[in-house]
Amino acid sequence: MLFGNKSEERLKPTSQGATKKEIERLLNLCDVKLRKDRIGRYLKHHAESFVFDEFSESYLLKMGKGLSEILEKVPVPLKAEDFESFNGGSGISVNELGENMSWIIGIDPRFKYTKNYVDFLGRRFKGKWAPEITEKARKAAESNEIEKACILFRAALCLDPFALDAMYGYARACKELYANSDDENYIGSFKAESMERFELITEIYPKFGMAYYYLGYAYLNMGLHVKADIAWREFLERKPKREDMKEINERLQQIAAPVEIECGCNMVLTGSFKRGLKTLEPFMETNFKTWWPLSYYLGVCYARLGRKDEAVISFKNVLTLNASHLETIGELADIYAAVGDEENETKYRKKAELIRNNEQN
Repeated sequence: MLFGNKSEERLKPTSQGATKKEIERLLNLCDVKLRKDRIGRYLKHHAESFVFDEFSESYLLKMGKGLSEILEKVPVPLKAEDFESFNGGSGISVNELGENMSWIIGIDPRFKYTKNYVDFLGRRFKGKWAPEITEKARKAAESNEIEKACILFRAALCLDPFALDAMYGYARACKELYANSDDENYIGSFKAESMERFELITEIYPKFGMAYYYLGYAYLNMGLHVKADIAWREFLERKPKREDMKEINERLQQIAAPVEIECGCNMVLTGSFKRGLKTLEPFMETNFKTWWPLSYYLGVCYARLGRKDEAVISFKNVLTLNASHLETIGELADIYAAVGDEENETKYRKKAELIRNNEQN
């Protein structure tokens, strides 16, 4: 199943048995009703097909005590065909009303009446609506109605923030949506939402392997090779299917060198210049020599170890590959200042200032 999770649906969340404070922390991370909404603005056009009206007192009374109080003076969402039935006296089925409410809270989890809708759905369907709407979302996703799926998965999470199927489906839907867009802002918003949800799954359901699978690719796309390596090794520990294991083992082999380079760069960032130099220098004899960050971090090592001539060579190599890299220009200016070469120091200071001015304009 593309968006399913049937094989691992019995996994227990780590929140079981957690302290009240820990549960509150996890809820604040997971509950779409409590979080700042990154993607709602891209979904709000779906709300245009709804109108809102209130139930009459007589209709509310028919619902029975408990339900009527929840919806008293609360506008409910109706589609055009529902509105005609609503005003024509034939009414609207509770399932149709539930789906309409799900659309609205999925589009905007922080909608004014979300709490009323969530309370109504929870009480009327006795906790069964979240799985029901999750299944509708899954079917929508597998019919390539990805925005609909995204909205309905969000609705399910409004009802049950820790539901694994809904969390996973939502993360997958966000991933599919940004993968098929060329709008940078849209991509950034959905990518952040997807990756964050996969990360939450690994925290709350650490035994669920597919979250690590997709996280590995998300990290790789961001150039975070070490994090991708860690995520994929976690995935392999969950004993995935043979074809998935083969795929990820091949990926791990492909990123082995970038992982080592990134580790070397991290050594430099933490001040371990000798270790960083020992790790990074051999890669200048490989195809990675054209990767400008390699020359930059080697230049930093040389500079901090007092090997200024080699540092200058490395930093100038960076500028042949990335002419406007401000940190490199600053390093060169500092080296020339240290040796009293005012002409070159001024040259690089002015170059840095010019680049900053161009960026601001």
